[in-house]
Amino acid sequence: MSEIKLSLNARTVTGKKLAGLRKEGLIPSVVYGEKEPVLAQSAYNETEKALTLAGYHSTIDVDLAGKKKLVIVKNVAHDPVSRKIINVEFQAVSANQEIEATTPIVIENFETSDASKAHLVILQVMEEVEVKAKPSDLPKELVIDASKLASTEDKLTIADIKLPKGVEFADKEMSEDQAVAIVNDPAAEAAAREAEAEAESVDAADVPSDNGSKPEEKAE
Repeated sequence: MSEIKLSLNARTVTGKKLAGLRKEGLIPSVVYGEKEPVLAQSAYNETEKALTLAGYHSTIDVDLAGKKKLVIVKNVAHDPVSRKIINVEFQAVSANQEIEATTPIVIENFETSDASKAHLVILQVMEEVEVKAKPSDLPKELVIDASKLASTEDKLTIADIKLPKGVEFADKEMSEDQAVAIVNDPAAEAAAREAEAEAESVDAADVPSDNGSKPEEKAE
Protein backbone atom coordinates (compact mmCIF):
# COMPACT_ATOMS: atom_id res chain seq x y z
CA MET A 1 0.00 0.00 0.00
CA SER A 2 1.08 3.56 -0.68
CA GLU A 3 0.27 6.77 1.15
CA ILE A 4 -0.14 8.52 -2.22
CA LYS A 5 -3.55 8.09 -3.83
CA LEU A 6 -4.92 8.93 -7.29
CA SER A 7 -8.22 8.21 -9.06
CA LEU A 8 -8.03 7.27 -12.74
CA ASN A 9 -10.92 6.88 -15.14
CA ALA A 10 -10.91 4.82 -18.31
CA ARG A 11 -10.24 6.87 -21.45
CA THR A 12 -11.51 6.40 -25.00
CA VAL A 13 -10.29 9.71 -26.42
CA THR A 14 -7.04 9.46 -28.43
CA GLY A 15 -5.02 11.32 -31.03
CA LYS A 16 -5.83 14.94 -31.83
CA LYS A 17 -8.89 14.85 -29.58
CA LEU A 18 -6.60 14.79 -26.54
CA ALA A 19 -6.20 18.56 -26.87
CA GLY A 20 -9.87 18.96 -25.96
CA LEU A 21 -9.43 16.61 -23.02
CA ARG A 22 -6.60 18.75 -21.66
CA LYS A 23 -8.70 21.92 -22.04
CA GLU A 24 -11.23 20.29 -19.72
CA GLY A 25 -8.55 20.08 -17.01
CA LEU A 26 -7.77 16.38 -17.50
CA ILE A 27 -4.47 14.61 -18.07
CA PRO A 28 -4.34 11.57 -20.38
CA SER A 29 -2.27 8.64 -19.15
CA VAL A 30 -1.40 5.03 -19.92
CA VAL A 31 -1.01 2.21 -17.40
CA TYR A 32 1.41 -0.50 -18.48
CA GLY A 33 2.05 -3.84 -16.83
CA GLU A 34 -1.33 -5.39 -17.58
CA LYS A 35 -1.97 -7.80 -20.45
CA GLU A 36 -2.70 -4.75 -22.57
CA PRO A 37 -1.90 -1.08 -21.85
CA VAL A 38 -4.88 0.69 -20.26
CA LEU A 39 -5.80 4.19 -21.44
CA ALA A 40 -6.78 6.47 -18.57
CA GLN A 41 -7.38 10.09 -17.57
CA SER A 42 -7.41 12.05 -14.33
CA ALA A 43 -7.95 15.54 -12.93
CA TYR A 44 -4.97 17.82 -13.49
CA ASN A 45 -4.55 19.18 -9.95
CA GLU A 46 -4.89 15.78 -8.27
CA THR A 47 -2.47 14.20 -10.72
CA GLU A 48 0.12 16.97 -10.38
CA LYS A 49 0.01 16.63 -6.59
CA ALA A 50 0.46 12.85 -6.73
CA LEU A 51 3.35 13.11 -9.19
CA THR A 52 5.08 15.75 -7.06
CA LEU A 53 4.89 13.50 -4.00
CA ALA A 54 5.84 10.29 -5.78
CA GLY A 55 8.46 11.43 -8.27
CA TYR A 56 10.01 8.43 -10.00
CA HIS A 57 10.84 6.66 -6.76
CA SER A 58 7.60 6.13 -4.79
CA THR A 59 4.53 4.03 -5.51
CA ILE A 60 1.00 5.38 -5.99
CA ASP A 61 -2.25 3.63 -5.10
CA VAL A 62 -4.57 4.23 -8.04
CA ASP A 63 -8.25 3.48 -8.34
CA LEU A 64 -8.75 2.70 -12.02
CA ALA A 65 -12.45 2.44 -12.76
CA GLY A 66 -13.06 0.77 -9.39
CA LYS A 67 -10.02 -1.52 -9.54
CA LYS A 68 -7.17 -0.92 -7.08
CA LYS A 69 -3.67 -0.97 -8.52
CA LEU A 70 -0.19 -0.15 -7.29
CA VAL A 71 1.86 1.83 -9.82
CA ILE A 72 5.05 3.82 -10.21
CA VAL A 73 5.62 6.74 -12.57
CA LYS A 74 7.68 5.78 -15.63
CA ASN A 75 7.50 8.97 -17.67
CA VAL A 76 5.92 12.43 -17.54
CA ALA A 77 5.64 14.58 -20.68
CA HIS A 78 5.43 18.37 -20.40
CA ASP A 79 4.42 21.07 -22.84
CA PRO A 80 7.70 22.67 -24.04
CA VAL A 81 6.30 26.21 -23.62
CA SER A 82 3.91 26.18 -20.65
CA ARG A 83 5.68 23.24 -18.88
CA LYS A 84 2.26 21.89 -17.95
CA ILE A 85 1.87 18.12 -17.75
CA ILE A 86 0.38 16.73 -20.97
CA ASN A 87 0.79 12.96 -20.55
CA VAL A 88 1.80 10.39 -17.94
CA GLU A 89 2.98 6.79 -18.22
CA PHE A 90 2.42 4.52 -15.22
CA GLN A 91 3.79 1.03 -14.60
CA ALA A 92 1.63 -1.39 -12.61
CA VAL A 93 3.66 -3.33 -10.05
CA SER A 94 3.18 -6.08 -7.50
CA ALA A 95 3.77 -5.45 -3.80
CA ASN A 96 6.00 -8.55 -3.68
CA GLN A 97 7.87 -7.84 -6.91
CA GLU A 98 11.24 -6.08 -6.95
CA ILE A 99 11.20 -3.05 -9.22
CA GLU A 100 13.71 -0.46 -10.41
CA ALA A 101 13.19 3.19 -9.57
CA THR A 102 15.12 6.44 -9.86
CA THR A 103 16.02 7.77 -6.41
CA PRO A 104 17.42 11.23 -5.62
CA ILE A 105 20.75 11.57 -3.80
CA VAL A 106 20.83 14.14 -0.98
CA ILE A 107 24.08 15.47 0.50
CA GLU A 108 23.97 16.57 4.13
CA ASN A 109 26.26 18.24 6.71
CA PHE A 110 28.73 19.84 4.28
CA GLU A 111 28.38 23.12 6.21
CA THR A 112 30.02 21.44 9.25
CA SER A 113 32.99 20.09 7.28
CA ASP A 114 36.56 21.46 7.30
CA ALA A 115 36.18 22.04 3.55
CA SER A 116 33.28 24.41 4.11
CA LYS A 117 35.17 26.21 6.90
CA ALA A 118 38.04 26.70 4.42
CA HIS A 119 35.56 28.42 2.05
CA LEU A 120 35.58 25.52 -0.39
CA VAL A 121 32.37 24.48 -2.14
CA ILE A 122 30.80 21.14 -2.98
CA LEU A 123 29.65 20.33 -6.51
CA GLN A 124 27.18 17.45 -6.84
CA VAL A 125 27.81 15.69 -10.15
CA MET A 126 25.32 12.84 -9.67
CA GLU A 127 21.81 13.87 -8.62
CA GLU A 128 20.07 10.46 -8.69
CA VAL A 129 20.68 6.76 -9.07
CA GLU A 130 18.67 3.70 -10.09
CA VAL A 131 17.90 1.28 -7.26
CA LYS A 132 16.08 -2.04 -7.04
CA ALA A 133 13.73 -3.08 -4.23
CA LYS A 134 10.21 -4.16 -3.38
CA PRO A 135 7.75 -1.23 -3.57
CA SER A 136 7.44 -0.99 0.23
CA ASP A 137 11.25 -0.78 0.58
CA LEU A 138 11.88 1.90 -2.03
CA PRO A 139 13.58 4.88 -0.34
CA LYS A 140 12.38 8.42 -1.02
CA GLU A 141 16.01 9.54 -1.09
CA LEU A 142 19.53 8.33 -0.43
CA VAL A 143 21.56 10.46 1.99
CA ILE A 144 25.35 10.95 2.05
CA ASP A 145 27.15 12.57 4.97
CA ALA A 146 29.65 15.21 3.75
CA SER A 147 30.91 16.29 7.19
CA LYS A 148 34.31 14.57 6.72
CA LEU A 149 35.30 16.46 3.55
CA ALA A 150 38.40 18.58 4.11
CA SER A 151 40.13 19.54 0.84
CA THR A 152 39.84 19.57 -2.95
CA GLU A 153 41.47 16.13 -2.91
CA ASP A 154 38.34 14.69 -1.28
CA LYS A 155 35.14 13.53 -2.95
CA LEU A 156 31.97 11.57 -2.29
CA THR A 157 31.45 8.36 -4.25
CA ILE A 158 28.91 5.60 -4.74
CA ALA A 159 30.67 3.73 -1.93
CA ASP A 160 29.61 6.49 0.50
CA ILE A 161 25.90 5.78 -0.07
CA LYS A 162 24.45 3.65 2.70
CA LEU A 163 21.64 1.60 1.18
CA PRO A 164 18.64 0.74 3.38
CA LYS A 165 17.81 -2.90 4.06
CA GLY A 166 16.26 -4.60 1.06
CA VAL A 167 17.63 -2.05 -1.43
CA GLU A 168 20.41 -2.53 -3.98
CA PHE A 169 21.77 -0.63 -6.94
CA ALA A 170 20.07 -1.57 -10.19
CA ASP A 171 23.37 -1.40 -12.08
CA LYS A 172 25.57 -4.03 -10.44
CA GLU A 173 28.45 -3.08 -12.73
CA MET A 174 28.55 0.49 -11.43
CA SER A 175 31.94 1.35 -9.91
CA GLU A 176 32.03 2.19 -6.21
CA ASP A 177 34.59 4.89 -7.09
CA GLN A 178 32.14 6.77 -9.32
CA ALA A 179 31.97 10.36 -8.08
CA VAL A 180 28.76 11.72 -6.60
CA ALA A 181 30.23 15.06 -5.49
CA ILE A 182 33.59 16.83 -5.65
CA VAL A 183 35.12 19.73 -3.71
CA ASN A 184 36.11 22.92 -5.54
CA ASP A 185 38.11 26.00 -4.57
CA PRO A 186 36.23 28.97 -6.11
CA ALA A 187 39.09 31.40 -5.32
CA ALA A 188 41.63 29.23 -7.14
CA GLU A 189 39.32 28.82 -10.12
CA ALA A 190 38.75 32.58 -10.31
CA ALA A 191 42.51 33.19 -10.23
CA ALA A 192 43.05 30.60 -12.98
CA ARG A 193 40.40 32.25 -15.19
CA GLU A 194 41.98 35.66 -14.61
CA ALA A 195 45.43 34.35 -15.53
CA GLU A 196 44.02 32.73 -18.67
CA ALA A 197 42.32 35.98 -19.68
CA GLU A 198 45.58 37.93 -19.18
CA ALA A 199 47.47 35.37 -21.28
CA GLU A 200 44.94 35.71 -24.10
CA SER A 201 45.24 39.50 -23.90
CA VAL A 202 49.03 39.30 -24.24
CA ASP A 203 48.75 36.90 -27.18
CA ALA A 204 46.34 39.26 -28.91
CA ALA A 205 48.76 42.18 -28.48
CA ASP A 206 51.51 40.19 -30.22
CA VAL A 207 49.42 39.51 -33.34
CA PRO A 208 51.03 41.25 -36.39
CA SER A 209 49.18 43.82 -38.50
CA ASP A 210 46.87 42.72 -41.31
CA ASN A 211 49.59 42.50 -43.94
CA GLY A 212 51.81 40.59 -41.57
CA SER A 213 54.73 43.00 -42.05
CA LYS A 214 56.57 45.19 -39.60
CA PRO A 215 56.55 48.98 -40.03
CA GLU A 216 59.23 50.20 -42.43
CA GLU A 217 62.35 51.59 -40.84
CA LYS A 218 62.88 55.30 -41.29
CA ALA A 219 65.46 56.01 -43.97
CA GLU A 220 68.59 57.86 -42.92
